[in-house]
Amino acid sequence: MAEIMGFLELGLIEVTEGVILVLEIIGVMLVVWSAAKGLKNYFFKEPHTKMMLGEDLSMALTFLMCGEILRTVIARELKQIVVVCGIIFMRVALTLLIHWEIKTEKEGL
Repeated sequence: MAEIMGFLELGLIEVTEGVILVLEIIGVMLVVWSAAKGLKNYFFKEPHTKMMLGEDLSMALTFLMCGEILRTVIARELKQIVVVCGIIFMRVALTLLIHWEIKTEKEGL
């Protein structure tokens, strides 16, 4: 029975690490895409560039945060959990700041 549980645990860790990798790749691609789109909009003097960039970055941070939340599933040591929680806290703070910027930008319209 212990062998089966060990096998299932290893399987869960492998699947979770794969999903984390996919989510982080999506998040990074969204950051790069957002930056490129924001730069294009800036140079072409598009209205609401700041708001659109904020919304795109918020979505990217959401994918990155999903990966970090899943990382807590496979964390085995307290040090790992503390690091993951610190990263999640920083990403939540960034997301809240971006949402505040978007709200401020929308109110100024």
